[in-house]
Amino acid sequence: MTATDTLLDAEAIAALSVGALEDVKGEDIRVFDTQALSPLFDRVIVASAQSTRQTKALAQRVIQRAKEAGIPIVGVEGEALGEWVLVDLGPVVVHVMQPAVRAYYRLEDLWQHGAGGRQSA
Repeated sequence: MTATDTLLDAEAIAALSVGALEDVKGEDIRVFDTQALSPLFDRVIVASAQSTRQTKALAQRVIQRAKEAGIPIVGVEGEALGEWVLVDLGPVVVHVMQPAVRAYYRLEDLWQHGAGGRQSA
């Protein structure tokens, strides 16, 4: 697999993840290109949910769509509490957060410097 293949895979996985988040009405979805910032992943996606139930539903939808596409799930963290759920899809890491948690941790500030974040439609 070449660097170009990995990039295309990351872009496709990110697009699939954003679509899954939009399916369950995820809010303020941001995608960050992190390949120049981290050797561990190429994209970070941050989305908001208005309740614990929605946070869990968004994460589950991402997991479901990834499995349907044959994308391995590397790990899932935070499902028990549901305030912040992280779904690790290898080259793409998805963070689903309730607004208060998102405002407190400000992941956008971490990744947008040099990462060129974009908002989904």
